[in-house]
Amino acid sequence: VPEEAPPLSLEAEDIAVDVLYEDRDVIVVNKPAGLVVHPAHGHATGTLVNALVGRIGGEEGRSAGRPGIVHRLDKDTSGVMIIARNDVAQVALARQLQGRTVRKEYLALVWGDPGAEPAVIDAPVLRDPDDRRRMVVRGTGREAVTRFRRLASYGDGNARRALLHVQPVTGRTHQIRTHLAFARTPIVGDPVYGRRSDPSGLGRQFLHAWRLTVRLPHAGERTFTAPLAPDLAAYLRTLGEPRDTAAPYSEVA
Repeated sequence: VPEEAPPLSLEAEDIAVDVLYEDRDVIVVNKPAGLVVHPAHGHATGTLVNALVGRIGGEEGRSAGRPGIVHRLDKDTSGVMIIARNDVAQVALARQLQGRTVRKEYLALVWGDPGAEPAVIDAPVLRDPDDRRRMVVRGTGREAVTRFRRLASYGDGNARRALLHVQPVTGRTHQIRTHLAFARTPIVGDPVYGRRSDPSGLGRQFLHAWRLTVRLPHAGERTFTAPLAPDLAAYLRTLGEPRDTAAPYSEVA
């Protein structure tokens, strides 16, 4: 969900960031798993914002205390993120996100197999009143729509897994994780929405922001790709040869 970060007193930190693209308006990064986007309780430092503030915090056209974050990834979700370098870019990106014209593509490995046909999950979500750390599907929640299709399948029986190409139409908190769990195909390694006993040993959810297509203020429409994170690629290799592969699997593996 597009949002404006609250004013913060931030210090630049020397944290390595994989920059995929940079111009006068935006920085596009490949966020690693384990890196929190915003400073928050328990994560006052060592965040992506701390890493970026030295690069964009004092630039002309940048409001004080606004680090340019227009969308977020969960701490243990890796992949592509775009950050505004100035207020004009921030407004332009936020409008596209609100208008749902930004194309976001994720890769997720799930338990089970949803089948070969493309599918849509249209199920409202809200914060769980009994556990504020998680979201749940409820009819009284906010609209949430997720499209997905299977790229490959692995294993059999209870060990069956499927690699999905996922496109969230809306951008709710934990939307993909909540929706896939609701569809009884929870993400492998997910500590909140996954299987109670997850034998994967992955250490985090297998969810990666793979591609982002957006219109830039001066560079036009661009597509940015973050290669599948090394830990996720290595885990896929342990599963053996995939079955029932479909495009764009060859671009992923």
